[in-house]
Amino acid sequence: MKQNEILREQIFETIRNQIKNNEPPETKLTFDRLKTMGYSDFETNQLIGQCVASELFKLLKFKEPFDQKRYVNNLKNLPKAPFE
Repeated sequence: MKQNEILREQIFETIRNQIKNNEPPETKLTFDRLKTMGYSDFETNQLIGQCVASELFKLLKFKEPFDQKRYVNNLKNLPKAPFE
Protein backbone atom coordinates (compact mmCIF):
# COMPACT_ATOMS: atom_id res chain seq x y z
CA MET A 1 0.00 0.00 0.00
CA LYS A 2 1.35 3.39 -0.98
CA GLN A 3 1.87 6.12 1.62
CA ASN A 4 -0.98 8.24 0.22
CA GLU A 5 -3.35 5.28 0.48
CA ILE A 6 -2.24 4.62 4.06
CA LEU A 7 -2.79 8.26 5.00
CA ARG A 8 -6.19 8.30 3.29
CA GLU A 9 -7.24 5.15 5.16
CA GLN A 10 -6.16 6.71 8.47
CA ILE A 11 -8.19 9.84 7.73
CA PHE A 12 -11.19 7.72 6.72
CA GLU A 13 -10.81 5.78 10.00
CA THR A 14 -10.87 9.10 11.88
CA ILE A 15 -14.12 9.98 10.11
CA ARG A 16 -15.66 6.58 10.90
CA ASN A 17 -14.73 7.04 14.57
CA GLN A 18 -16.22 10.53 14.65
CA ILE A 19 -19.47 9.20 13.19
CA LYS A 20 -19.54 6.16 15.49
CA ASN A 21 -18.89 8.25 18.59
CA ASN A 22 -21.05 11.16 17.38
CA GLU A 23 -18.15 13.49 18.17
CA PRO A 24 -18.55 15.98 16.74
CA PRO A 25 -22.15 15.34 15.66
CA GLU A 26 -21.64 17.61 12.64
CA THR A 27 -19.50 14.93 10.99
CA LYS A 28 -22.49 12.56 10.69
CA LEU A 29 -24.79 15.41 9.72
CA THR A 30 -22.36 16.44 6.99
CA PHE A 31 -21.94 12.85 5.80
CA ASP A 32 -25.72 12.47 5.48
CA ARG A 33 -26.11 15.86 3.78
CA LEU A 34 -23.44 15.12 1.18
CA LYS A 35 -24.95 11.69 0.50
CA THR A 36 -28.35 13.29 -0.19
CA MET A 37 -26.58 15.66 -2.60
CA GLY A 38 -25.57 12.60 -4.63
CA TYR A 39 -21.99 12.01 -3.50
CA SER A 40 -20.84 8.41 -3.09
CA ASP A 41 -19.54 7.12 0.26
CA PHE A 42 -15.98 7.42 -1.05
CA GLU A 43 -16.50 10.96 -2.34
CA THR A 44 -18.18 11.97 0.90
CA ASN A 45 -15.27 10.62 2.92
CA GLN A 46 -12.85 12.46 0.63
CA LEU A 47 -14.67 15.75 1.17
CA ILE A 48 -14.86 15.36 4.94
CA GLY A 49 -11.26 14.13 4.84
CA GLN A 50 -10.20 17.51 3.44
CA CYS A 51 -11.45 19.10 6.66
CA VAL A 52 -9.58 16.54 8.78
CA ALA A 53 -6.42 16.99 6.71
CA SER A 54 -6.66 20.78 7.00
CA GLU A 55 -6.68 20.52 10.80
CA LEU A 56 -3.81 18.02 10.73
CA PHE A 57 -1.79 20.34 8.50
CA LYS A 58 -2.28 23.27 10.87
CA LEU A 59 -1.28 21.07 13.79
CA LEU A 60 1.87 19.72 12.16
CA LYS A 61 3.00 22.80 10.22
CA PHE A 62 2.08 25.60 12.62
CA LYS A 63 1.73 23.71 15.93
CA GLU A 64 -1.84 25.04 16.18
CA PRO A 65 -4.16 23.02 18.42
CA PHE A 66 -7.22 21.36 16.93
CA ASP A 67 -9.88 24.02 16.46
CA GLN A 68 -13.30 22.38 16.70
CA LYS A 69 -15.15 25.55 15.75
CA ARG A 70 -13.09 25.92 12.55
CA TYR A 71 -13.44 22.19 11.81
CA VAL A 72 -17.24 22.28 12.19
CA ASN A 73 -17.44 25.45 10.08
CA ASN A 74 -15.43 23.74 7.35
CA LEU A 75 -17.77 20.74 7.50
CA LYS A 76 -20.80 23.00 7.13
CA ASN A 77 -19.25 24.68 4.06
CA LEU A 78 -18.68 21.40 2.19
CA PRO A 79 -18.57 20.65 -0.69
CA LYS A 80 -16.55 23.87 -0.85
CA ALA A 81 -12.97 22.90 0.01
CA PRO A 82 -11.69 24.22 3.37
CA PHE A 83 -8.64 25.77 1.72
CA GLU A 84 -10.35 27.72 -1.09
